[in-house]
This record gives sequence, structure tokens and C-alpha cells, in this order.
Amino acid sequence: MTRLHLHPERHLVSRIGWLRAAVLGANDGIVSTASLIIGVAAAAAKPADILIAGVAGLVAGAMSMAAGEYVSVSSQSDTEQADLARERAELAGDVEAEVRELAGIYAARGVDPTIAETVARQLMAKDALGAHAHDELGISDMTTARPIQAAFTSAATFTVGAALPLLIVIMTPRNMLVAIEAVASLLFLALLGAVGARAGGAPVVKATLRVTFWGALAMALTAGIGMLVGTAV
Repeated sequence: MTRLHLHPERHLVSRIGWLRAAVLGANDGIVSTASLIIGVAAAAAKPADILIAGVAGLVAGAMSMAAGEYVSVSSQSDTEQADLARERAELAGDVEAEVRELAGIYAARGVDPTIAETVARQLMAKDALGAHAHDELGISDMTTARPIQAAFTSAATFTVGAALPLLIVIMTPRNMLVAIEAVASLLFLALLGAVGARAGGAPVVKATLRVTFWGALAMALTAGIGMLVGTAV
């Protein structure tokens, strides 16, 4: 049982693992798919070609997000496990040195040195590795790497995010597609920014402006490239 379950308060930091992956996946799904659709549409492609490009972007993006998140978070997990293995070996080699090290950490935070040593010994008597993992390495149940969770969360939210711009392609006349796609996608991004901010306890306006700005920039750049390519071809 984690400290969060023992504590009566609900802390938003417990959502960091899945919330980061969810927001990243959904944001990337909207921005990359909408930008791809706008770029292809700006190049004067046929509606069927635009839809095919969007679907291909959705599938490729979801798989890329899953693989990327799994690899990157696995690297974090490998580093954590390597540090824990090293700490386990140090505990097996010289317990007293580890007690002094942990006590020094508490003393540096303002705890009386005598009390700090007492606390260190008590914590290590219960879970020596856990005490050092938390207070020396900064590894806890809330922040530990979870590759599978991150991969599935990012892939799923990317798919949901990418499906929104694709719906616009199906529902919008070809001659109005670029404008409506851009406006609708920016609204989707604004909603995502607001929901993510609320879930994480962050300022809503700041988060909303941040995601819409970068989304607008990405779509503007791909629209420009699409028009240049369409004109050249």
C-alpha cells in the first residue's frame, strides 16, 4: 500500500504517469493528423487521397507512439533497476555506511543529526532498499516507470485524437476542408488543453493557449508546404 492510500488527501501528482502519456498521445494525434490532412488538402489532392493519408497517419502514428513510449519509458525503468541493484549491493556491503548516508540526507533537510540517524535506522529496519530508493534515488510508487501503461495509454489516446480530424474530412465539403479542419482541430486542441489542465490541477488558460499555439503553427507550416508542393507538381 502506497503513502497516498494511507494519507486522507488526494494528490494530483499520482496522475503524472498516465496523464503525461494521455495528453501527449491525444495532442500528437490531433496535431499530426490534422497537419497531414491540411498539407495533403492544400496540395489539391482528391478527397479519397486525403482520407487515405489521414487513416495511414492514424495507424502509423498510434504504432509509433506505442513503440516510442515503450522504448523511452523502458530506458527509464532500466536505469531505475540499475540504480536499485547498485544500492542493494551497497546495503549488502556496508550497512552502517548506508545508515550514515541516509541520515545525512535527512540532516541536510533540517532534521537534527541525532534524530536523523534514529529515523534512518528505523526506516532501514523496515525496508532498507525502499528507504534509499525513495530518499536517495527519488524513486517511488507514484513516479516509477511503467512502460506498458505508457505505451497503451499513448497509443489509445493518439487514436482517439487522430479520429477527430478524420471525422472532419468525412463530414466537410472539399472546397471548405482546409479552413474547417484547421478551426475544428484548434478547438479540439483547446478542449484537450483545458481537460488536461483540470485533471492535473494546472492553470487552464495557460495550458489551452500552449497547445493551440503549437498546433496552429504545425498546421500552418504543413499547409504552406502542401501548397508549394501542389504548385510545383
